[in-house]
Formats: sequence, structure tokens, C-alpha cells
Amino acid sequence: MNENPLWVTILKRTAVVVSMIIAFFPIYWLIATSFKPYDQWASWPPVWLTDAPTLQNYRIVFFPEAAREFATAQQGSLDYKVSGSAWKAFQDSAIISTFATFFSVMFGTLAAYSIVRFRTGGENYPFQFLTVRMMPPIAVVVPIVALFSILRLSDTYFGLVLAYTAFTLPFSIWMIRSFIEEVPLELEGAAMVHGMSQFRAFLTITLPLIKGGVLATALFIFILNWSEFLFALVLTAGNVITVTLQVANYVSASSGKLYGVQAAMGTISTLPVILFGYVIQRHLVRGLTFGAIKR
Repeated sequence: MNENPLWVTILKRTAVVVSMIIAFFPIYWLIATSFKPYDQWASWPPVWLTDAPTLQNYRIVFFPEAAREFATAQQGSLDYKVSGSAWKAFQDSAIISTFATFFSVMFGTLAAYSIVRFRTGGENYPFQFLTVRMMPPIAVVVPIVALFSILRLSDTYFGLVLAYTAFTLPFSIWMIRSFIEEVPLELEGAAMVHGMSQFRAFLTITLPLIKGGVLATALFIFILNWSEFLFALVLTAGNVITVTLQVANYVSASSGKLYGVQAAMGTISTLPVILFGYVIQRHLVRGLTFGAIKR
């Protein structure tokens, strides 16, 4: 068996190390900046690792009085939205993302089953759904804002849930469809021979087999909803606020963007994304290997 020359092995390992550094450096910089004091946020030369770590940035995120103390210390003023706690942003994002994910996966599962078992819409129908996801959201922002204003859905939980569900539904259909296709039709046929309706056969036979894939899809959709910014920006006016909007709102009239506070908020808000990403990987593999019966 021929082994690679030593220089090839060294080159490969060097490429891996460099790639990892490039991939993880933004995460490191985000976390490091969240612990820096004000005078080190945008200093030059940059401070790679602060020698005076502080929790002030995290206090500003959760405690309004800390934001006012910071504004007084800098002899400036903060935007009104920033003076509030970030708890509402986390609460609103959790509510909106959870409900939008639930509806997207529920309707996506039913639509995917119809496409696979009944050939609804023909062979190209799934791809036509996916093209909706390929379209950049900015292309439809203006008509959506006008429509939501007419229907009085702007700046409401229901409005954002509806928007998020509509734009993640194609992704749900496309993913869940691939899992349902792996379940042999003969299993449902055998259940129907014994007196089950097709819908009951779907619930008792097919759905348990694809539960890993459905869960993986739900986690993917939740991450998309949690990190969405454009629709939250144009469809809200202060009554509803998401974590992405809260990050963008950290601005001081005298100091400009509060990079340390943004980094603290960003660090906290990425924790569920990192956790869900890990869970997605585990359940996605389980859904592909153990959650379906191969032909």
C-alpha cells in the first residue's frame, strides 16, 4: 500500500489548520470583544486578548440601569430601544421562532407526503417549491410590507410567524420529502390491508420511521427563523423585537455602534444556534440511517 510522501501529509495538515483558524477566528473575535472595555472595542492596533476583562457589556444587555451608567460615563446618550432589557428580544424570538417552526414542519410534512404518495403537482412540483427559497427575500419585501399593512399584520407576532412560515415551508417540504421517499409504500399498504385508513397508516407507520428526519428539519428551520433579520426589520416597529434587531439597535448617539455590547448580545444569541447545530447533526445522521427502512 503506497503512502503519501511526508510533504503531502504536512501540506494537508497545514491546510486543515489554516482552514480551522479562518473558520473559528470570527467566533473567537466575537467572544473576545464581548469582554473588552470600551476603549478596546475598536482600538488600533487591535487588542487580541484584553488584559482587563469586564462583564459590563453583558450587564448592559440585560440591565437597563447599566446602559444608563455607560451613557453617563461616556457623556453621551443611548437610543431609547437600547435602554431596555434584551429579555423581551429573547422572549419574542423564542415565541415567533417556535410557532413558525411548528407550522412550517407540520404543513411541510403533510405537503411532502402528498407529493410523494399522490404525485401532487407532477414531477417538477418539488423543485418549483424550492425555487421560492432560491429567490432573495429582498425581491419581495415591498409587496409584503404593503400587503401586511393592508391586513394590519405589521408589528405583530402573527405577522412574523406567517412570514417566517411562508419562506421556510419550501425548505421543510424538500427535506421531509427525501425522508418519506425512503419508506417503502408496501408498509403502508400492509397496514391498510389490516383495516387502517391511509392517514392512520401515515401516523402510525411512516411518521415514526421519519421522526429523526422531521426533528432535524425542525431544528434547521428553527435556526433559520432565529437568525432572520430582514423581515423582522421591515415588518416591525417596536412592539415586537427579535434578537437580530436588538443587536442592530445597540447604538450610542455619542459613541456610535456599541461593538462590545453587540458582541455580548451576539455571543449569547449564538449559544442556542450552536447547541441546535450539534443536535441537528446527530439527529440528521440518525434520520438518514436508522429512521427509515431502505429498499
